[in-house]
Amino acid sequence: MGIGSESSWDVAVIGAGASGLMCAAACGARGRSVLLIDHADGIGAKIRVSGGGRCNFTNRDVSAGHYRSENPHFCKSALSRFTPEDMLALVGRHGIRWTEREDGQLFCETSAREIIALLRHECGRAKVRMRLGCRIAAVEAGAGFTLETDRERIRAAALVVATGGLSYPKLGASDFGLAIARRFGHAVVPPRPALVPFVFAKAEREVFRPLAGISLDAGLSCGGRRWTGKVLFTHRGLSGPAALQASLFWEPGEPLAIDLLPATDILGVLTARRRSRAELRTLLADHLPRRFAETWCELRGIAGPLDQTPDRRLREIAAGLHGWEFVPGGTEGYDTAEATAGGVDTTELSSRTMESRRVPGLYFVGEVVDVTGEVGGYNLHWAWASARAAASAFGP
Repeated sequence: MGIGSESSWDVAVIGAGASGLMCAAACGARGRSVLLIDHADGIGAKIRVSGGGRCNFTNRDVSAGHYRSENPHFCKSALSRFTPEDMLALVGRHGIRWTEREDGQLFCETSAREIIALLRHECGRAKVRMRLGCRIAAVEAGAGFTLETDRERIRAAALVVATGGLSYPKLGASDFGLAIARRFGHAVVPPRPALVPFVFAKAEREVFRPLAGISLDAGLSCGGRRWTGKVLFTHRGLSGPAALQASLFWEPGEPLAIDLLPATDILGVLTARRRSRAELRTLLADHLPRRFAETWCELRGIAGPLDQTPDRRLREIAAGLHGWEFVPGGTEGYDTAEATAGGVDTTELSSRTMESRRVPGLYFVGEVVDVTGEVGGYNLHWAWASARAAASAFGP
């Protein structure tokens, strides 16, 4: 079809990522004519790089408690109707081998490309047509929807917006879906980078920059939550699984509380060796990476042998190790964020079908919605579950 031509469909889906592909396939399987549109020349760009190229496609334990939203109950309906077992059954039908890692995370054994191939096959089987490398200039509503593109005019009875978030801009991420939501009067919870490394303020950055590459087990707390796991010092700040989890709930200006020895009663350890003539930094290096222990002691003015350190000072040192607080200077932003928090306000969507309460026939699925999961396969599972919820509006 060329410019000036027109086509008509039951459902138009904007976005050929995880949620868009799943929704298009599920709508097509219900006998609907479906057109999937994306400005990129290929499909599933974020899927391809997810999980280090192995795609953490779901988690054994998916529940609303693993998500952040202004309405923490909104995701429950969709999650209850498409479970990890449902995704494993789909993966199994395609002969994809998978492996389970820590905390119930499920990955492809070979490559994320297998999930893309699965979705492409499901779309093909459901007779979904695709327009890739197709740019949309305008979207209008009225007796359905009209999309003006650089190729043709597209008319559809229903429109699904599955454009994702703002993370990974180099892969083509944009705020196009949020612009559509605003265009039709929807409120949008301000988007921000999530699952993203923290950046130190200038003072901490100068102190800790030489520790780049050091990792340790720590407990991080903010927003009334606590996570325990690896924390990695970078040239700019803190990364690692625990830091990424905390970033989802951290608010700018809020302090991070870090327990550097979550599995060790360091006061008890020091008290038990009260008569030792060893330097404190030497003793702490038995429990922390040596370079970190030396830097920490220098920063906190910790010096001298243990047997010459007053009890009060030992309590202060232990409290500091279990409760280091600082205010991050920010995060690394969308370039390195794994997800986008915020999005289309869920109070204006049906939790059962993801349909707009403002514009009949308009649906929002996946990351464009104000539902963001923790690290561990939760965001991809939300993509699958919300996509299936929208498709349920078109038949059993």
